[in-house]
Amino acid sequence: MRLSPYFIPVVLGLSLGIGAPVATTPASAQVAVGIGVSVPIAPPPIPVYEQPPIPGPGYLWTPGYWGWGDAGYYWVPGVWVEPPSVGLLWTPPYWGFAGGFYGFHAGYWGATVGFYGGINYGFGYGGIGFGGGYWNNGSFMYNRSVTNISNTHITNVYNRRVVNARPGGAAFNGRGGTSARATPAQLAAARGAHQEATAAQLHNREAAAGDPRMAATANHGRPAVAATARAGEFNGNGVVAARAAGRGAERSAATHQAAVQAAQAKVRTGEAANAENRAGAAANRTTANREAGANRAATNRAAGANRATANREAGANRAAANRESTANRAAARREAGANRATANREAGANRAAANREAGANRARARAAQNRSAAEHRTAAAQQRAQRTARAPAQHAAPRMAQHSAPRAQAQHAAPQRMAARSAPAQHAAPHVAAPRGGGGGHPAGGGGREHH
Repeated sequence: MRLSPYFIPVVLGLSLGIGAPVATTPASAQVAVGIGVSVPIAPPPIPVYEQPPIPGPGYLWTPGYWGWGDAGYYWVPGVWVEPPSVGLLWTPPYWGFAGGFYGFHAGYWGATVGFYGGINYGFGYGGIGFGGGYWNNGSFMYNRSVTNISNTHITNVYNRRVVNARPGGAAFNGRGGTSARATPAQLAAARGAHQEATAAQLHNREAAAGDPRMAATANHGRPAVAATARAGEFNGNGVVAARAAGRGAERSAATHQAAVQAAQAKVRTGEAANAENRAGAAANRTTANREAGANRAATNRAAGANRATANREAGANRAAANRESTANRAAARREAGANRATANREAGANRAAANREAGANRARARAAQNRSAAEHRTAAAQQRAQRTARAPAQHAAPRMAQHSAPRAQAQHAAPQRMAARSAPAQHAAPHVAAPRGGGGGHPAGGGGREHH
């Protein structure tokens, strides 16, 4: 099996390429999901056939396609299968032409239908999206216009006309086939979460690969089992044969044994070259690994030596730093002790001076208090002496006035007699005119007598 430059990044090993998603180059404008094989001749056109009846509710249709195996191209019949989980839709596989080879793009399950090369697989897969039904609240709604549900009681149905309702046409994308290009939404679907083909789909493919009737060189593009109701069942009820080969099938190299044998020879040559390339790559990887190991060992040794040197230097630096730190701490402690001693001496001297000054202040205060007390006592003594000196005189003076001073008695009696003599005159004065001008101090008119 030979890989073109377009498919070199893809891991081989699957005859139908159902594998992990792989991105293609922008020049192809296609989406590669699990490109597994590439061959030098194109697949035959899609045959014309009818869809078998659905086995029961919940089944989804997966259209038939051409695979590649030991006998060349072979037809994988379309089949009804149950999806891996509710809500998933099937994106069919397709072949894409680029770089002179036809590469297989595996199908996958996803939330939306992605790019499948613009191939008209029919029954809702007209080249873009899927018109055969949709999920609605956990139930699948079937489009009766393209889905054969005639023999089963299914109520989740609707009717909508779909273009390209029957399969036919080219089975690959690119020069000589379809010219469809992936839309941004389809590119996003290809990059989204995927699930590979189910076990039933794989079983259906393996049964087709082992059935000689399915080889294109045997059926010339018109397989005897174009579709089946159940995976891997190619006989009995539910099996549908192709009504006709796709247009141009007779000219397809894939239906002629000689062309297929030449293609197989090229594929084998390519496989040998790929095997040689893989062996060379493995040898190169081994050599590179040995060199990388030697380089890592040398790097590790150098790193170990550097770490040892660095550790020794770090240890020496730490020891020197510790010694210097110890010396600094000792010097700091000595200096701190000296400072404390000086401070203590200064504090002691200050306290002594303060005590002396406080003692002197207290002595002066006591002396001042003593002087003041003495002055108070002296003043008090003087005051007592003065009071003592005045007290005898105050007590003797009244006795002398009472017993030895007649004048004093006269002084006391005179006023009484004078008051007795003068009292009538004072009462009579308002009745006597006292004209002035008389002599001798008596009233004018003479002869008048003063009344006493």
